[in-house]
Amino acid sequence: MKEIVTITVKPEQENNTKLIQKLVENQLKTHGSRKNLLLTKRSVDARHGQVKIHLRYEVYIDEEPPCSSNALPEWKKADGKHTVVIIGAGPAGLFGALKLLESGIKPVIIERGPDTQQRRKDIALISTKDFVNPESNYCFGEGGAGTFSDGKLYTRSNKRGDIGSILRIFNEFGADEKILTDAHPHIGTDRLPKIINSMRDKIIELGGEVHFNTKCTDFIIEDGRVKGVVCTSPSTSSGTPVAADAVLLATGHSAGDIYTLLARTAPQTLEAKTFAMGVRVEHPRAVIDRLQYHGKQNEKGAENLGAAEYRVTTQVEGRGVYSFCMCPGGFVVPSASGPDEIVVNGMSAAARNSKWSNAAIVVEIRPEDIPQEFQAEAKKEGTPALAGLLFRTKIEQDAKANGNGQAAPAQLLQDFLAGKKSDQAALPPSSYTPGIVSSALNEWLPPLISKKLAQGIKQIDQSMKGFICPQALMIAPETRTSTPVRILRNKETFECIGLKGLYPAGEGSGYAGGIVSSAMDGENAASAISHKLLLSPGVN
Repeated sequence: MKEIVTITVKPEQENNTKLIQKLVENQLKTHGSRKNLLLTKRSVDARHGQVKIHLRYEVYIDEEPPCSSNALPEWKKADGKHTVVIIGAGPAGLFGALKLLESGIKPVIIERGPDTQQRRKDIALISTKDFVNPESNYCFGEGGAGTFSDGKLYTRSNKRGDIGSILRIFNEFGADEKILTDAHPHIGTDRLPKIINSMRDKIIELGGEVHFNTKCTDFIIEDGRVKGVVCTSPSTSSGTPVAADAVLLATGHSAGDIYTLLARTAPQTLEAKTFAMGVRVEHPRAVIDRLQYHGKQNEKGAENLGAAEYRVTTQVEGRGVYSFCMCPGGFVVPSASGPDEIVVNGMSAAARNSKWSNAAIVVEIRPEDIPQEFQAEAKKEGTPALAGLLFRTKIEQDAKANGNGQAAPAQLLQDFLAGKKSDQAALPPSSYTPGIVSSALNEWLPPLISKKLAQGIKQIDQSMKGFICPQALMIAPETRTSTPVRILRNKETFECIGLKGLYPAGEGSGYAGGIVSSAMDGENAASAISHKLLLSPGVN
């Protein structure tokens, strides 16, 4: 017999085994001689001025709990009968590859960037030398954009697939078991690369291939069907054809060249979608901890609370203004994918113990909101769906013009709201290692962003009093929350509409928004490919 019970304790009571057993017993409807407790979820509730810990247990009465509530998939050695090329080694690509191996289908991963070891060196050069390698940075390389920018595993996309299964696979490859029970699971950028390496090694061990520093430059199309890709690498600059039974496109939200390629070969496959842009807002961690824990974070028994998180959202003139990718005890990092732009993002190490906390505060942008000049330019180029991409690029280039190298434009939050430029000397210390340059963000961020940001932040401060404070710093721009373009696909078969044999998946295709949702989307697309190749091999 199994029952599910949720209890609430104070932080200092969380490790009191006897108390927890008593609280659980009080809620049980069924009684027996033996009770085995299995913790399935832990969450911190800092609302209403009192910090609480909610613990959810599966209670097994007079029986043993299962060894694992999320059994691992059974991966098989690739038999070589079918080959699927996967463009991109991010979560959609890696989990898609593992899903194909459940059916013994050979995945061949093509990744434009290097492995994590070389990628780490290239990322360091952004801060130390102001040098952005366009193929190896926070966006491109093994593991995708999430590898060196946090490792958050929280998602609300529970209808997309089995979240628990994704977490269990991460745990199998080295993630801490806490991700299986934390309400907001998080690996940490310091640990995620090794986990990604282990996944890659397993794919190769089972007969898959992974090719780094290899870029997809074209599709091989015969009779309207993708039959493979053309790739370039340092040793094959002229282009090498790679045949495939299907192509899983998992390139991430920053691969603008893929949209350009599709615009040239099959423009009907693209449509504009809603996205969001704004800034990173950074506070001293102590400020956010005090606001969220109501000054109780230093009390006895509260040492396991960790850095405080927040999630805020409001509406301004019919558009959402909200926090995204909140990084408690984290850092703001340079996430440009080219030398002519500045882009910022956030990350946290596993310990979440830096002196700062930050989050993107962004404004919802719908296709009809994009300024007319970008809509006209995209229409002139024959692909109206790319207007948002052109708009995004212009903001990133404007940030470069208002920064210095990769030193990003920044402004005190209070000065932004007052409409005045901050004195450089008045800018507080920041976690952003390339440096910050005082800039009047109000003057160059488009009004559809800056005005809604100002109104939205004032409303946020009403529900989170103290968010607007002298130490709060805005660093711009945050532009890569998601892609402004969607690659159209059939809802049932996951196959690209207008280009058979191509299966768009993950963030870059416009169907996911984070590590776990991208992983599930990659799995779903791979399952559709497996079904077609193995169960309906003669169907085109």
